[in-house]
Amino acid sequence: MATALPHTADDTAPEPAPQRPVPARRRRRRRTLLGAGAALLALLAGYTGWTNTHPVRLEASIEIEASPDEVWQVLTDLAAYPRWNPFITSTKVTSDGGRLEVGATLRNVMHDRTGDTVFEPELLAVEPGRELRWIGKMGPGWIADGEHRFVIEETGDHRVRLTQSESFTGVAVPFFASQLRSGTLPQFRAMNAALARRVAQMRSG
Repeated sequence: MATALPHTADDTAPEPAPQRPVPARRRRRRRTLLGAGAALLALLAGYTGWTNTHPVRLEASIEIEASPDEVWQVLTDLAAYPRWNPFITSTKVTSDGGRLEVGATLRNVMHDRTGDTVFEPELLAVEPGRELRWIGKMGPGWIADGEHRFVIEETGDHRVRLTQSESFTGVAVPFFASQLRSGTLPQFRAMNAALARRVAQMRSG
């Protein structure tokens, strides 16, 4: 039978080396970087929140001698846009079914002095004779959103006011606010005037 041998000094595990303390200067630098990072994140969060509660809004209205239904008919005849519309030069429903309804997706070609831009907004409201509204997003949703509305209001006997507006929110919007007012707003007015002419043409036959 084997006899157990006594343990010698070589059999014991070596003790771990003591950890050297982190120098105070390095600790201060780490705390400073963490504090700066937290402040930057708070600043970005605050700025993002501010841009979403302070939208850039464009609005243009026109009085049209027509009924709400006559204006709605021209506004929703998407296939005819290339023939008269100087702003939304092309639009169509791209979602299944091809119907102009809440939740449907459009493909809009928008024209201004900088050229053509393609957006694929989602319809939020389709109320015949009253309101057409959609929202378009650039990026994940917090970079730039645009909620576009057409509102038709009766102002008298066979007379309506058409108001076209858009509210822009997102972190990128303040950098383009001046361009939106100088380049996009005139196109709202141009489309309103062209729509009024189109309605008059349709009424005259």
